[in-house]
Amino acid sequence: MNQPYAPLRLHVPEPSGRPGCKTDFTYLRLTDAGLVRKPAIDVEPADTADLAKGLIRVLDDQGQALGPWGEGVPVEILRKGMRAMLKTRIFDNRMVVAQRQKKMSFYMQSLGEEAIGSAQALALNIDDMCFPTYRQQSILMAREVPLVDLICQLLSNERDPLKGRQLPIMYSVKDAGFFTISGNLATQFVQGVGWGMASAIKGDTKIASAWIGDGATAESDFHTALTFAHVYRAPVILNVVNNQWAISTFQAIAGGEATTFAGRGVGCGIASLRVDGNDFIAVYAASAWAAERARRNLGPTLIEWVTYRAGPHSTSDDPSKYRPADDWSHFPLGDPIARLKQHLIKIGQWSEEEHAAVSAELEAEVIAAQKEAEQYGTLAGGQIPSAATMFEDVYKEMPEHLKRQRQALGI
Repeated sequence: MNQPYAPLRLHVPEPSGRPGCKTDFTYLRLTDAGLVRKPAIDVEPADTADLAKGLIRVLDDQGQALGPWGEGVPVEILRKGMRAMLKTRIFDNRMVVAQRQKKMSFYMQSLGEEAIGSAQALALNIDDMCFPTYRQQSILMAREVPLVDLICQLLSNERDPLKGRQLPIMYSVKDAGFFTISGNLATQFVQGVGWGMASAIKGDTKIASAWIGDGATAESDFHTALTFAHVYRAPVILNVVNNQWAISTFQAIAGGEATTFAGRGVGCGIASLRVDGNDFIAVYAASAWAAERARRNLGPTLIEWVTYRAGPHSTSDDPSKYRPADDWSHFPLGDPIARLKQHLIKIGQWSEEEHAAVSAELEAEVIAAQKEAEQYGTLAGGQIPSAATMFEDVYKEMPEHLKRQRQALGI
């Protein structure tokens, strides 16, 4: 025991793929479709440890639905989900082009992640409150929020519901149960837990659902939220979208290498699931399970959605500088739209002809909404909210000091 100690060293996680290389995705620790058990709603959190390590999957590579999680999902939900995902992707594509045309300053698409928001939106009630990040626009598509309102917010024009006070894509749609998006990391978790606690204090039946990315789990608010959710059994779903990249930082840096993000929930006494986020049926089933658990006063559920951010972090990002350019084409969980399409065709509830027709219909809807929204102005075309609006919507009655400031500006 008298041997000298070796110098201390730190472990720095490395991504399994860099530009010019092919990513090794074996780190995902996949489970075959249909193999993961579905526990009772009242399962003890500690007894979900295996569910936090495995991967809940329903659809296999042939588009067949397997296992207990795929049972009882209505076909109409699947068809609505397909429309919502297609609409999201079409909307994203057109808004990226609009940003390149300098009609808006900024945009963030959800390419490859469309199933996560749309499936959960359909599993929740419309009066449940979602606390999303900037990549859950599919919630809004599933809840059929008017596209003109969304595009006016993106364009920061005179009809922007938020009057130019938020970055583009940071929507706020109270009537659709879509809480104001914050650009600060992990705020959604503490807000969602607090909202769920307030609902319980009032004796209501509404639940909350909050979303963060894998990188945001490194924030202190993540741990604070888990503590409060566990202690008070808050009626909330805590969603961690593990899309592998926090801008240019690989998910292992936030702690996804030696364990899973879902595993952290079990350690905090919270029922936890790890789910294939590109499998619409699995997302819907897991979301419905967690929602039912919350409504029955059985406490929160943490769900890690394993997916892939197929596009850049934002229109200001170039992912080819830090990961292989063709990474998404090799991602083993595939494209959520293609997978659901394959399944629906297999069961006789969709066709190539219907897919083309619905895509064309939704494309026309988005184009029409964009044309209408642009009539109220774009970033390049003026017609922005009046400067006077900066003094409004804070106080019910404007105090004298704000009146004086407004007068001093001549507005």
